[in-house]
Amino acid sequence: MALGRDGKVISLLVCGIQIGKSNVMPRAFSLFLMLVCLSIRGVLADITDGNSEHLKREHSLIKPYQGVGTSSTPLWDFSGNTLLTSQYVRLTPDERSKQGSIWNRVPCFLKDWELHVQFKVHGSGKKNLHGDGIGIWYTKERLHHGPVFGSKDNFHGLAIFIDTYPNDEATDRSFPYISTMVNNGSLNYDHGKDGRSSELGGCSAEIRNRDHDTYLAIRYSKGRLTVMVDVEDRNEWKECIDVSGVRLPTGYFFGASAATGDLSDNHDIISMKLYQLMVEHTPEEENVDWTKIEPSVSLLKSPKDNIDDPTGNFRSAPLTGWKVFLLLLCALLGIVVCAVVGAVVFQKRQERNKRFY
Repeated sequence: MALGRDGKVISLLVCGIQIGKSNVMPRAFSLFLMLVCLSIRGVLADITDGNSEHLKREHSLIKPYQGVGTSSTPLWDFSGNTLLTSQYVRLTPDERSKQGSIWNRVPCFLKDWELHVQFKVHGSGKKNLHGDGIGIWYTKERLHHGPVFGSKDNFHGLAIFIDTYPNDEATDRSFPYISTMVNNGSLNYDHGKDGRSSELGGCSAEIRNRDHDTYLAIRYSKGRLTVMVDVEDRNEWKECIDVSGVRLPTGYFFGASAATGDLSDNHDIISMKLYQLMVEHTPEEENVDWTKIEPSVSLLKSPKDNIDDPTGNFRSAPLTGWKVFLLLLCALLGIVVCAVVGAVVFQKRQERNKRFY
């Protein structure tokens, strides 16, 4: 099964059967199978991304970049070495010791949201001779330069790091590497260890010097943080990070920053699109003052225990409820289809054998 960035199911084996034209399956079972297929499509479309939901333009950066650094519709501010063009926002050029950022000026008061980032990292450096990377932020602070991919350390909120250079020579993970961190202002990002001590999850992703743009989806809904990537330009998401028990307040700001050091790259943001997710909350959740929540994570294990697959593959995630449901449903459908087809074939053979009596 493949899931596209537009939230639609690209291929679904069960639904590939031409139910209406089939002479094998009874009509009642065909109708049942059709309803099941439609239900699966609906579930997968809902959990894939937010394109079917409401785009929030006040929090989105879309070409043409209107309202960036202007007084007419001041939605975004940029600072440092950021360069605004008609095709991209270049956070840093492919030059040493540069920093740049772009920040939304409107605080976000959505409880459930999904952010899609279209970006490109490219430069002249070969092998590991490039750096440093991009930070995607949902934080209390904005427009503060600092040592963490061009933004401040000890931040409050959420950060997704696209790290292109391994500072830890003893690392067993493949770079570029995408990781996430939640901070209440008390944690430092350890560059020497590539943030491993504070990382909640991560995966390796070959995002650099691609002939096409690359994509990142960050979903936060009911305490669950999911990060997915599309680096192959196949219109398919691959799961990178899945963490439950995440608490993020409302009223923070979205932004992106990048930095170069002795090594460099072009770090470009093409678009940032925020979608509101329509999720029902309990009365207890509705009565909470979400602006007063402190960023935190309820972990079953310490972040430092997270070990990436040394082969560079995406880290496998535990099966969630809907995945178990779909697996069981597919298994049940397979058994039912085999039973029905077997019964029909057996009946046809019985009728054929009667002709010789």
